[in-house]
Amino acid sequence: MQHDSQINRTMKKPYLLLLASAFLSSLTSVTFSADPAPDKIVVGTWNIEWFYDHDQSDNKTDLAKKLSAPSEQDWQWRVSEAAKVIAAIKPTVMALQEIENEKVVQDLARQLKQEHGQQYHVAFIQGRDTYTEQDVALLYKNGLTHKERRQQSDEMYESKHYYNLSKHLFATFQWSHQGEAHEITLCNVHLRAGTRGEEPRLRQCRLINYWVKPHVENKENVIVLGDINTLCECHDYTPEQDLAALCGKSKGRKAGDLIDLHLQLKPNDRATHMAGMQFDHILISPELLKDSTKQVDLSFESIDRFQNLVIRGQQDEDHYNKYYEIDEDERDVSDHYPVVATFKFQ
Repeated sequence: MQHDSQINRTMKKPYLLLLASAFLSSLTSVTFSADPAPDKIVVGTWNIEWFYDHDQSDNKTDLAKKLSAPSEQDWQWRVSEAAKVIAAIKPTVMALQEIENEKVVQDLARQLKQEHGQQYHVAFIQGRDTYTEQDVALLYKNGLTHKERRQQSDEMYESKHYYNLSKHLFATFQWSHQGEAHEITLCNVHLRAGTRGEEPRLRQCRLINYWVKPHVENKENVIVLGDINTLCECHDYTPEQDLAALCGKSKGRKAGDLIDLHLQLKPNDRATHMAGMQFDHILISPELLKDSTKQVDLSFESIDRFQNLVIRGQQDEDHYNKYYEIDEDERDVSDHYPVVATFKFQ
């Protein structure tokens, strides 16, 4: 009987191997099937500013409750006006910061579909900011294959060289163009703010660079974007400051790992906040900047800042404290301006 059992197990092995092979083949076909690429890949970032609905039952902090929409009517106004901004830009992927949760971004996606005929999906993973309850998310048309949050290791934490990001989202996008798959690793971030946040923000930038550096060294397409909250100006910062750490620049290196596209904007267009600060940036790997002569690939084409879409008439004088008291016709949509980069296949 023992011998027969061994024979049966042996006879079953080829069948099991065939099943396993078929299963792995099906997984491979799913993994590598990419959505058709649009003519151009348009990637933007926008701090949409305290995008919190009128339902305060899920808010725990007084700050979150204070800055939520006072009424359903106010919330509908916010969704409607934010949708108009995004609909005008028509991004393939839009990275959003200062959202309350996944639900408010779903409200925005629904408005885009119903009022503007633009279909978007939402990518979201709950963050860890318990003070403001702010988070980040992505609105995207297609191409998403993976999303995740990352954490530093215990050894990295003990070193005090890095600082975890409570609000960030990694996503992998893949599109098919002329029979070839083109992939982008994207990281949406919202870093610590102000002069008090300067030291932890520097360490956050080191951590982001640590995460993306292997992708860059492997010559992959990488985009890091969001509200960096840097106090630097893109044309004038030292190797010891946050933007340098994020790009991977140092005294001994002529070039960093990432390239800050902000320098491609005209000097008068570099402010991304109504206070005149350059908070919001899009940084890319060298692979997205150079055009390969040997094959068709994604290459940077242009970058724009859309102040005109969010400032209504004269800029709000007391935007933060009296936001919902300002007349709707004059009320600015956000204190930040969208920054958008366009990439083309060539």
